[in-house]
Amino acid sequence: MIKSYQKQQGIVLFFSLIILVLMTIIGVALAVNSTQSLRMAGAGAERIDAMASAQGAQDKAILANSDVMATMTAVLTTVDNDLGVSSTLTPLADGDTDCQPSITPTVGIFCRRVEISSAATFGRSNMGQVIVVVGVEKEVMGGS
Repeated sequence: MIKSYQKQQGIVLFFSLIILVLMTIIGVALAVNSTQSLRMAGAGAERIDAMASAQGAQDKAILANSDVMATMTAVLTTVDNDLGVSSTLTPLADGDTDCQPSITPTVGIFCRRVEISSAATFGRSNMGQVIVVVGVEKEVMGGS
């Protein structure tokens, strides 16, 4: 009887080691998974920051060039060093065009359309890029 009891103690030790190895493998897998989740969340946050920077640069470009938009005929590129974004203003049509429909159309008022494209980079080694494009209509008097 004593001999069978000693054999059972060795089996308990063997199963305890197997359970310990399985728990270690599960712990390492969870640690790797959480690290990847943190990286993905960080990349998403960087992308959102880049989008906000691009939209802010567009707002700055509109404010800085609002007087030029009515008469511009060539592509204009501005770089915002504070936000790290480059914006390109492109006139869409030569001369005056009809404005988008409004409730009360005004005779003699036409529009010049400008496309503003802002590009911001993000991520490791600036490998990601966000481009935001918006169109602006500038009202002008007919024939100007």
